[in-house]
Amino acid sequence: MQTLTDFLPAWLPTGASLAQLIASVTVVALALHVILGACAYTIWLERRLSAWMQDRVGPNRVGPFGLLQPIADGLKFFMKEDYTPNHVDKGLFTIAPALLAIPSLIGFVVIPWGGILDLSTIPFLGLTGQVKIVGADVNIGVVYMLAIASLSVYGVAIGSWASNNKFAFLGGLRASAQIISYEIPMGVCMLAVILMCGSFTPGGIIAGQQANVWNIFQQPLTAILFYACMLAETNRLPFDLAECESELVGGYHVEYSSMRFALFFLAEYFNMIAGSALFVVLFLGGWSVNPFGAFLPWDLPLVGGLPLIVAQIGVMAGKTFLVVSLGIALRWTLPRFRFDQLMRLAWEGMIPTALLILTCTAVFVYFGITQWMWAGSLLCLIIVWFVGPRLPKSASPNAKIGMLGSRFSPA
Repeated sequence: MQTLTDFLPAWLPTGASLAQLIASVTVVALALHVILGACAYTIWLERRLSAWMQDRVGPNRVGPFGLLQPIADGLKFFMKEDYTPNHVDKGLFTIAPALLAIPSLIGFVVIPWGGILDLSTIPFLGLTGQVKIVGADVNIGVVYMLAIASLSVYGVAIGSWASNNKFAFLGGLRASAQIISYEIPMGVCMLAVILMCGSFTPGGIIAGQQANVWNIFQQPLTAILFYACMLAETNRLPFDLAECESELVGGYHVEYSSMRFALFFLAEYFNMIAGSALFVVLFLGGWSVNPFGAFLPWDLPLVGGLPLIVAQIGVMAGKTFLVVSLGIALRWTLPRFRFDQLMRLAWEGMIPTALLILTCTAVFVYFGITQWMWAGSLLCLIIVWFVGPRLPKSASPNAKIGMLGSRFSPA
């Protein structure tokens, strides 16, 4: 009797490998479409949340509560003229939005949205074995995310250069310097988490937090640094110096219109969602619901049927939604940095602090006292608090000039 595998090409894997391939392709397809829709409604969420914070109404005309506003905005982008100025480099000008959007679209594939699905629990299929609910279960998952995030600078730099506009060029220079600078502390914070959990895979990091305590409680200072770097990598306020309207009109995408501008816009929100999902994996236990697994040994099991997988995906989506909402709230809470303050924060503040945290984590792991890592984070904070102000710093551009007879230089 012939089976389905008899009709498949010889180069396709069989058995458990084929089941995992089908599951991975399904996860990628579903996650891609869900997150694309979530990008549109994250814009709606930002507009509604900012309106609530500023005591306004927000979008409320198109559909109930303005829920059809993202569809109207998308149609508007499609119907606008796709204008290419005469003074631009047309080839690079056209390809730049894709170079920014593609890395943001492929970064999420290593995020484990659930645990392991037991195929034997699905009725009427007669399947056996287990599959992981992840797009690509690679053994360097978090490093892959960091590498993909670094590729976004090429789209920004090429788009600003090809625009042949001074405001776009300045925005591209700012974005390049910002992304390169904040990648360093972000990568060091990732190394501290990897060292703490002993795994490069997102699934292994989640398992390490389930067996102990969520990393946000063990390494709170690392979580704060990583979240700030994530906002800087995605050009979100207070780090949006590359496109600030008060200085650069529109920044690196000032010459773009129609769907090419929309690609820049969507890539920002897609990066924000993917970065928030990575933050959930690294510090909030992924799909875990018990932040103190070492003291309260109860949590969602790793392996189960479809109801369990749906619950795990719901937990991941809920946590990601909360982290995205925090980023939106920060946009309307904190003022924008000046660019020299932005660079000083990275090179004189975040990078030394991240290296101090990594050193402290290595010491705690070497002596086998990782359960006291929260005390190490507190120690790092005390060192930064007392030693930081005494370190040599570059000259401040805001230094007050002494004037004869003034209160700064009394005669």
